[in-house]
Amino acid sequence: MMRIRLDIRYDGSNFAGWAIQPNLRTIQGELEAALGKIFRIDPPRLIVAGRTDASVHARGQVAHFDIAREMWGSVVGQTRAGQPPRKPEAALLSRLRGVLPADLVVTGVRQAPAGFDARFSALMRHYIYQIVDDVSHRDPLRRAEVLWHRRALDVEKMNAAAELLVGRHDFAAFCRPRPGATTIRTLTTYQWERSSDGLAVATVSADAFCHSMVRALVGACIPVGEGKQSVEWPRELLRNKKRDAAVTVVPGHGLTLAGVDYPPDDELAARANQTRARRAAHDVETYDIERHDVETHGVGTHDTKAPDVVDEA
Repeated sequence: MMRIRLDIRYDGSNFAGWAIQPNLRTIQGELEAALGKIFRIDPPRLIVAGRTDASVHARGQVAHFDIAREMWGSVVGQTRAGQPPRKPEAALLSRLRGVLPADLVVTGVRQAPAGFDARFSALMRHYIYQIVDDVSHRDPLRRAEVLWHRRALDVEKMNAAAELLVGRHDFAAFCRPRPGATTIRTLTTYQWERSSDGLAVATVSADAFCHSMVRALVGACIPVGEGKQSVEWPRELLRNKKRDAAVTVVPGHGLTLAGVDYPPDDELAARANQTRARRAAHDVETYDIERHDVETHGVGTHDTKAPDVVDEA
């Protein structure tokens, strides 16, 4: 068997998310059907780095599938007289362009190195969320990827609040609960800035995200930007470790999966094994309330159950 990596972009507006669902149009469903059609086999199962939810977009999604070596070679087909033989990677990329819809594009196909797993080998996922809070900057041509907000936002205050959430914590307050799934994550970047075209843009990066986490983090900072909550309020929510009805999970269309990072090839298998070890409750960072210093407890200690590394809804 061979493992093939796909690099993928999509406009999530008309998809019910990544994962296959009965009677709904999904990215996984379209891609697997296309692969089955091209190889003339039962659709191979795709494993993805980030299982995005309905209306969420991607510019840097990564997935893989496994296929028999002889079947992989068959994708080339017959070579025309006088033409050099194509590589299977180029042949599959060309054929996918011919069968996929316009809102779903595979930008790269390659044989994955040993130990690669699109989901478990990932080091970091990067998302951006875009908000327009000034009617003079509203662009109807971008309405499918930017949230239109009626009130002006103080991005500096939002950024100050976001910085207090960075670190390894239990993000239960910002995650939709799933039975048996951990909510401990390492948030490496959460920052807000004003873009050159006037948008409030959040950049959010972590080793993995639990369900609805990014959109809840964004939703927690919006009241801060409106002046309704203090800069410390999102961190207080974090410490409470419970969902709060005051936090709005913002709509999916403003969210884009910007990219996924992987380690060097010789570290892929080790990374996958490390990720499969579930984050334990004591493997978190706590902040000293007075000094705001980060204190790490038990980093590197895990139990044996694999984490729920579902990515953003």
